Amino acid sequence: MTTTNPANQNRIAAGGKAAWKREFFALMAIGLPMALTQLIQFSINTIDILMIGRLGPEPLAGAALGLVMYYVLFLTGLGPAMAVAPMVSHAIGADENDTRDSRRSVRMGLWAVGIGATAISLLFLFTEDLALALGQPAVIARLAEPYVLALAPGLPFALGVIVLRNFLAAIGRTRAPLVLIILTTFLNAFLNYLLIYGHWGFPQLGLVGAGIASSISHAAGFLALVLYINTENRSRQFELFHRFFTPDWERLKEVVRLGWPIGVTIGFEAMLFNACTFLMGRIGVNEVAAYQVALNVVALAFMMPLGLSMAGGVRVGLMAGARNTAGVRRAAVISILSSVGMIMLFAVPVMLAPGFIAGLYLNADNPANAVVLALAASFLPVAAAFALFDAIQVSAAQALRGLKDVRIPMIITGISYWAIGFPVAAWLGLSTSLGAVGIWYGLLVSLAAAATMLGGRLWMITRPRR
Repeated sequence: MTTTNPANQNRIAAGGKAAWKREFFALMAIGLPMALTQLIQFSINTIDILMIGRLGPEPLAGAALGLVMYYVLFLTGLGPAMAVAPMVSHAIGADENDTRDSRRSVRMGLWAVGIGATAISLLFLFTEDLALALGQPAVIARLAEPYVLALAPGLPFALGVIVLRNFLAAIGRTRAPLVLIILTTFLNAFLNYLLIYGHWGFPQLGLVGAGIASSISHAAGFLALVLYINTENRSRQFELFHRFFTPDWERLKEVVRLGWPIGVTIGFEAMLFNACTFLMGRIGVNEVAAYQVALNVVALAFMMPLGLSMAGGVRVGLMAGARNTAGVRRAAVISILSSVGMIMLFAVPVMLAPGFIAGLYLNADNPANAVVLALAASFLPVAAAFALFDAIQVSAAQALRGLKDVRIPMIITGISYWAIGFPVAAWLGLSTSLGAVGIWYGLLVSLAAAATMLGGRLWMITRPRR
């Protein structure tokens, strides 16, 4: 929709309670399917952890370490995938019939993640050596490397799924990705059953089987989305894959230019959580296993607010493309409030019943798991407490990305997580009597700092001008 009179549009859009209701329902229309998709996609790795946990604490700790190494490199390639959302939403917000501009962004987004994932996957060959150099126990370092190598073939497909999902969200097609991800999650669970435990005549591969199952599931999800985009009425108008291998160097540079600060920003946060795995490893194997349980619980709770905030970023981008400044502010506020409300639905039960939640991951009847279960139960209330700050910071960050404001947020997250959060976590965890739970207090401090500064940045650049 092309906007010819932005000032008049802003006066109309500012029209009170009705406009806020419309924005809320517009966010929910794309946000709830995106949130559920995010939750279910993440559950692929949750299923891995749950099923690996039945093998015992050492395989669980090996999987935890392997996922750390995998996600560090996954996040390196995530920036260009995330850059597609604001680029497409701005283009459609300015003119919903301009398919060419969106097509260029999606194509080069896929190029960027394909090239990047292939290159960074080579680093997976050094997983065990790097883990040992960082002081991790040899037994879990040895288990982590083959698991990561089995995950590696699925990396470009996992990133490609994010590119295509962001495109579909910008054009209002979010239900099909939800259905497809449900199907691929069932596929992953079934393949885990066959390959981890060796049922139906398949070899018992343990962690490697879980990695193979995840890679196959990511590839199946990507191919299913390609098929959908080529057949659905609205999305096929963009002809995303026509002359796909024709380069568009200028747009590729734009994707990378916008994408690398996004990737670094996401990486600062996720690598903080992952680095804390290494801090736990310096305390003990049981602490690593318990940390993975607690981290998986809070990450699972985070997926719904993350999906809502991603939808909020799309809504902000559409309003920005249409030069609707009142709409930008409204979309950002609704996104933040909705994300906070959503994450509290998960955080409150986790805080009230940490022992029960931890028992879902390890067999409570097995005495060998008692220490890990007790540690996990002590971590979860602190993790639930920082959920509020986590929801605020991610929704503010996504709104800023919707405005293509990525450099300053990158600096803010770097300060919050690495100048503030990690030193506090390391000091409390390794140098005080708090021990392992002190690391979680350090994470709480870092998220509170990020929420405050990113929220302040968003308020400054969206406040009404006089």
